[in-house]
Amino acid sequence: MTFITTVLAFLVAIGILVTFHELGHYWAARICDVKILRFSVGFGKPLLVKHAGPDRTEWIIAALPLGGYVKMADERDGSAEPQDRARAFNNKNVWQRIFIVSAGPAANFILATFFYWALFVTGLPGTKPYVASPTPASAAAKAGFADFDLITKIDGNEIQTWSDARLMLVEHAAKRDVAVIEVTNAADKIRTLQFSMQELTKEDLEKDFLGKLGLNAYRLKVAPQFDAIQPNSPAARAGIQPKDLAISAAGVSIVSWEDLVKEISSRPGEPVALRLMRAGQEIVLTITPDKVEANGKTIGRIGITPTIDRATADKLSTTVRYGVFESLPRALGKVWEMSAFSLRMMGKMLTGEVSWKNLSGPVSIADYAGQSAQMGWIPYITFLALISISLGVLNLLPIPVLDGGQLMYYMVEIFKGSPVSTRTIEIGQRVGLTLLLTLTAFAFYNDIHRLVAS
Repeated sequence: MTFITTVLAFLVAIGILVTFHELGHYWAARICDVKILRFSVGFGKPLLVKHAGPDRTEWIIAALPLGGYVKMADERDGSAEPQDRARAFNNKNVWQRIFIVSAGPAANFILATFFYWALFVTGLPGTKPYVASPTPASAAAKAGFADFDLITKIDGNEIQTWSDARLMLVEHAAKRDVAVIEVTNAADKIRTLQFSMQELTKEDLEKDFLGKLGLNAYRLKVAPQFDAIQPNSPAARAGIQPKDLAISAAGVSIVSWEDLVKEISSRPGEPVALRLMRAGQEIVLTITPDKVEANGKTIGRIGITPTIDRATADKLSTTVRYGVFESLPRALGKVWEMSAFSLRMMGKMLTGEVSWKNLSGPVSIADYAGQSAQMGWIPYITFLALISISLGVLNLLPIPVLDGGQLMYYMVEIFKGSPVSTRTIEIGQRVGLTLLLTLTAFAFYNDIHRLVAS
């Protein structure tokens, strides 16, 4: 089921994002009265074909779901009939061609803006950036972080969730510089800390770079005390009751809920001696965890939930929500912020400040699509917004086979006063295709490496 969910989530994501991108080109071309011959979602062998519209445009869903294209009438490739000469793409003025080509990436940014607007109106759940006690002698400890500090600002920018904090800090990590962080402690005292990231390496950015610096999110301390017992579960059959407190499992001392989960999950189908404290008295029960498949592994489960301090749990979580009208500028700002962030990270890859191992391909994207879909519609829509922005930014790069490469030719044409020569375009197409195939191969390599290493 996980594999099917991943495949379906990936196909839906690609279908939505590619279709919207190509619709941007399509509607811009229609506005400029360019004849459209074909609209294809996917490449390769057509699986579904339909002719519709005033020009009997060929609408296609093709076999390889890794992109799409809009084929317009153009005299340069002989696809424009004599009677359609005025409607050929190459005969439109340079500003119309710029409008048509840039409409694809623009559509992705508009789609991402809509997604973020919907998320902000609905309410985007997150975790407040409370800090755990820093690792001794770490950069976080030297900066002065303390247990249960709340990060409120980074470089003067307000921070509401751990996602916000991580996004701000990853840029400092890439530059290996110092972040100015404002925190509020449990007594509501405000402090300003200088958090140095100079000890990080490029390889650290691929991993938990904040953990390397000793800065971790505060985790709710959950005692190994039982709350609810599922009917007909191993716990119910063994006689476990609510409010029982686990002391040891299989002879291993239990201090936290994580300790208990670790011991139970590592013993699927094995009888486990569970020492409990019940009403001030110690008792020992034998329990056999059920075998359960999770993430490709067989683990043990006994059907219990912990007793949680709801007041503290509520304090750690938040929901970022704005009004219908306020959400629009917030969404636009988010798209701008993420687009600029993507460009800066690409620039740092080129300069060697960030490792190329951070480049992800379709396998990783499919994996993220499946994971986010299983977590719920809000994480999935958030994923779609991020990928839509990435698609828009990628297509604006000045690589000849991409929209950005075409826009580069048109900018030259504006300054030169005449179109770029066909020979120059041909050479550019070859160079651009080689570069794009190299990047694709490298991204695939990274995907395979992640699969093998995990």
